[in-house]
Amino acid sequence: MISVVIPTYNRASLLPAAVSSVLDQSFQDLELIVVDDGSTDATTRVLDGFSDSRLSVVRIPHGGVSRARNAGIDRARFDWIAFLDSDDRWLRRKLQLQLEDLEREGGRYRASYTDEIWIRRGRRVNPRKRHRKFGGWIFRHALPLCIISPSSILVHRKVLCWTGHFDESLRVCEDYALWLRLSARFPVRYLPEPLIIKTGGHPDQLSRSEPAMDRFRLHALRQLLEEGGLTPQQRIWAAAEAVRKATILRKGARKRRQASVEIYDREVRRWSAESSWPGIRRPSSEHERQ
Repeated sequence: MISVVIPTYNRASLLPAAVSSVLDQSFQDLELIVVDDGSTDATTRVLDGFSDSRLSVVRIPHGGVSRARNAGIDRARFDWIAFLDSDDRWLRRKLQLQLEDLEREGGRYRASYTDEIWIRRGRRVNPRKRHRKFGGWIFRHALPLCIISPSSILVHRKVLCWTGHFDESLRVCEDYALWLRLSARFPVRYLPEPLIIKTGGHPDQLSRSEPAMDRFRLHALRQLLEEGGLTPQQRIWAAAEAVRKATILRKGARKRRQASVEIYDREVRRWSAESSWPGIRRPSSEHERQ
């Protein structure tokens, strides 16, 4: 059985489609936990309109999407946990196809994600080449930007026990930070079939422009590098990405004559040495990586 967590805040108009897409899954052995993050709109009335016994609602004071997701994880009863943002929705066979794929892999994976359909302002758009997705040991590919959508992930509770939950101190990129911790230690199965619909372009969307997002990604990289636990090769990759992001942010700050130029300059100097250790290469197989 699977525990599904939907965090929501003031999205009464979008929430019914998300909830219905879970309850209408071809795989029915699930519980759905909707965490209402202090909504002040018609969210309560919308949720009261569903009579499915698998649906439960947790209401918490407004604290952000990470706190809401973590509250859902704490409430989850089952070993497999999936997430769905309240402005997204699943195709009907999403969970079934992921489970069947994981079963065919014979227990080698404890995390799985899928391809996705992007809808922006009501129109379908194609992802760019840099959004290409990968399976297996994907840590290096997960460094530039968040390639795993929270709405597509299916992950075993034991993995989250090792990685920790979503970082509640991050306003955005909390998923990026978690997927880095996950992919540094576990292979991730990728199912190249678009099984979720991601919508964007609405006013309350948390994502920001790429430079602004890179501020939070750099913070996540700094935390990852300071915590330790990476292999020497992973540290090089992570440090090199930290240098790249800090360099871009420094350039923007210098152009706008901001005091943060000095901060990013220190970041560049700090991680440059680690990003150029000689004699390190990418492992040639999962066996070697393990």
